[in-house]
Amino acid sequence: MKAGKFILPIIVLIGATLFFSIFIVKEVNQAIVLQFGDPKRIILKPGLNFKLPFIQNVVFLDKRVLNLDTPPEEVIASDQKRLIVDAFARFQIIDPLKFYISVGNERVARSRLATIINSRIRNVLGQQKLQTLLSEDRSKQMALIQQGVNNEAENFGIKIVDVRIKRADLPQANSDAIFRRMQTEREREAKEFRAKGAEMAVTITSTADKEVTVILADAQKKSEIMKGEGDGQKNKIFADAFGQDPEFFGFYRAMQAYQNALIGGETSMILSPDSEFFKFFGNKEK
Repeated sequence: MKAGKFILPIIVLIGATLFFSIFIVKEVNQAIVLQFGDPKRIILKPGLNFKLPFIQNVVFLDKRVLNLDTPPEEVIASDQKRLIVDAFARFQIIDPLKFYISVGNERVARSRLATIINSRIRNVLGQQKLQTLLSEDRSKQMALIQQGVNNEAENFGIKIVDVRIKRADLPQANSDAIFRRMQTEREREAKEFRAKGAEMAVTITSTADKEVTVILADAQKKSEIMKGEGDGQKNKIFADAFGQDPEFFGFYRAMQAYQNALIGGETSMILSPDSEFFKFFGNKEK
């Protein structure tokens, strides 16, 4: 019974010792074994590992490519134009021991890298004109930025994989001024388009009115010509009829004169009984 009392604590002690001695390094991690704060071993490969319990501890570091979003930074170009630059970087811890000694942990490393990147951006982009920063040549400037940041990041055991500019905007005051200028320009263009449209409308209307006048005049001319030809034909027919029967033609013309003179039924005329006008109403025997 007394032996059983000692076995259980021994088993617990052995289990606790094993528990605090074993650690696992995952595929995405790398580890540093510390003894009282001093690095003793660097473990880069994944798997099961051992350490001295209670006197050693393990710091795990990510060995994947990590993203870093830097705060927006105002850059003054060489032509004194202001630009708000929002950049991001991708980095990787390639020397865990140097990383641990220089910055200690990932939070401090991110803060130091953000400062370095923003400083390098101001240094490189500040030597270029705004037009260059907004053109295809910007990729060359980003390569210079990445190279400069890498030179400093090596001191932390970090490799900069990439540096990119997400956005490059003008300050709000400049954006408002440009927007107002663009708005004024669009309004001016709209007025020009409306003026040209009104001018075209007047031209089209004037041309249409002119064409209508010409068409009406041409139609009137043709009408007069046709009327003249009709009157000529009528006179010819009358002349032919007069030539064939002058007495009947005279009678017909007299009937037309009577119709025109006595129209309305209230016309009063005073003529001599032997007037030529009433020759067809006289006594035929005379």
